[in-house]
Amino acid sequence: MHDQQAPRRGLTLVTAPEARSIDYIPADERHGKLWHQGPFWFSGNFVLTTLVIGFIGPSIGLGLGWSVAAVVLGACFGTFFMAVHANQGPRMGLPQMIQSRAQFGVRGAVVPFTAVIFVYVGFNVFNTVLAAQGLARIVGGGPWLWYPVLAVVSVVLALVGHDLIHFVQRALTGLLVLVFGVLTAGTVVQWWDAPIVAPAAGSPWTSFLTVFAAAAGYQISYAVYVSDYSRYLPADAAPRQVIWWTYAGAAGSAVWLMSLGAFIGNHMPADDAVTGLLRSGDGIVSGFGSVVVLASALALISVMGVNTYGAMLTAVSAVDAFRRDRPTRRLRAAVVLSVGVVVLAVALSLPDDYLAGFSGFVLLMLYFLVPWTAVNLVDYYVVRKGRYVIRDIFDDQGIYGRWSWRGLASYVMGLLAMVPFISTTFFRGPVAEAMDGADVSFVVGLLVSGALYAVLADRRPGPPAAVAPLSISVDLHSPTAAGRPGGYAGARPVKKESGNAHGPGKSTGRSDRPDR
Repeated sequence: MHDQQAPRRGLTLVTAPEARSIDYIPADERHGKLWHQGPFWFSGNFVLTTLVIGFIGPSIGLGLGWSVAAVVLGACFGTFFMAVHANQGPRMGLPQMIQSRAQFGVRGAVVPFTAVIFVYVGFNVFNTVLAAQGLARIVGGGPWLWYPVLAVVSVVLALVGHDLIHFVQRALTGLLVLVFGVLTAGTVVQWWDAPIVAPAAGSPWTSFLTVFAAAAGYQISYAVYVSDYSRYLPADAAPRQVIWWTYAGAAGSAVWLMSLGAFIGNHMPADDAVTGLLRSGDGIVSGFGSVVVLASALALISVMGVNTYGAMLTAVSAVDAFRRDRPTRRLRAAVVLSVGVVVLAVALSLPDDYLAGFSGFVLLMLYFLVPWTAVNLVDYYVVRKGRYVIRDIFDDQGIYGRWSWRGLASYVMGLLAMVPFISTTFFRGPVAEAMDGADVSFVVGLLVSGALYAVLADRRPGPPAAVAPLSISVDLHSPTAAGRPGGYAGARPVKKESGNAHGPGKSTGRSDRPDR
């Protein structure tokens, strides 16, 4: 039953506001197909912010060949760590970040939550600026017009939720492939023999590692999203296929756009990504640049909804850790609106020179997210081997506790170990200085946090996956365990409902904490 889909109700299901947020998705609400992960992550990563990563190499004097090699290797490396999180969604039936409670404790998980919310807001700020630039160049208007409009659209997408976002992402995939396929072919043919306008300068090795780290960090930053959009898949979804479709979509779009950005940046001086696309497109056919920019703006608007939705899930998870309450639609709406307001305020205050700031932002994301992804993946694949008590993830008196020193210590030690290897415009560690500014901190963070957590977790008292009453034990070797009827997403006993959205007398296995 790897690709079976639950009965659908056409556009009604897509446009109906999602009933759930951070709670467990029971078996009779699972739907979707494995291949949906491919176009979702392709469109989700096929945005101008991805193109900007390709501009970094030319901006620091790295030649075209080395720039393309750096972004390709960096994107493929970073996407691996992002994609292997995808299997957690169908197995655990939970959003990505709330799963961190098993490693950091119910309240301790707020530590990585803070960094993740920063990532969501930061991406939406840059996406807002880029989309507004594109729309202003084509149809006129300025930040005070487009920033609020973009914020409203992203808020609406996030309020409707999972199915609408998936639908929009799939619909955009064909358009983006067509438009950017023509753009890429035309740009390469047009400028293949054109002179390079970004001559190499400085140490190629240092520049190569800088671009590699930026591309890898950009892809790893998507790890915090992954299960949010795979958790509705059937619990017995084939792990390799879930991971492969996620990897193919995210890595494919990253390699394509980052390489295109490097090519444009090396052959044509451009103040920003929008200018580069306009000149490239109009060089093929007059007016085609506007088509490219409009398609890019649509993709940015969609992914802004993705980011707002993820920020809502993470923020509600943080609130739930300290205030035991039902994650109602009112709470979700309040958080989504708050995210939109913060993004709007930051975007309006952002300086014009955002490209240098974006490069630094991507590196900061890498520093804070690498230790988290190492701890999370080691716990899932090595320590617990996919077995979790879902109920206790919502219970600060459960087996995961409020604060887990093992996860927190591994996270903090990984961050500290990275410091000597960090190389940014505002700080350079001693090891990075000795390596002429080369930044390999992400490798250190992965190894230190992952290895330390594996050692500490192996010494915990009792079995790593104890099973409590009224819990759901999710086992990699028994994939249907997560779909048992009567499963529970919270810390209180299950209550069956006599009537719900699936029809009278049909139980969804929901708890007394439904998202309504």
